Amino acid sequence: MATTKRNAPSKARVLPKAQPRSNAQRQADYRQRHLNSEDHNLQRLSLMVDLHAKLALQRLAHCYGVTQRSMLEGLIMQAQTVTIDKAIAMSPNGHADYYDGRIRLPQLPVTQ
Repeated sequence: MATTKRNAPSKARVLPKAQPRSNAQRQADYRQRHLNSEDHNLQRLSLMVDLHAKLALQRLAHCYGVTQRSMLEGLIMQAQTVTIDKAIAMSPNGHADYYDGRIRLPQLPVTQ
């Protein structure tokens, strides 16, 4: 008895399995998605900080009910405002000197 086309075993097309993505690939995708979010003004920082500074940032953010990122951004912008005011007091072109990197001030505590 000959097999007919109808009874012939089907040759299912086997697709190759996709390779699982590595941790590095998933992290790169995550970072890229977040860099492309919001207003496209985000930049990535990759740095290590002292444990005490990290814990202080956590406590400050929690105390004010904001994210650590928001707290850090606010502290940096506040420090810049104080610095520009000092640069203006030192030089009539203090504002421009600050932005052009032509002025050096002694590092003092930012908050009083």
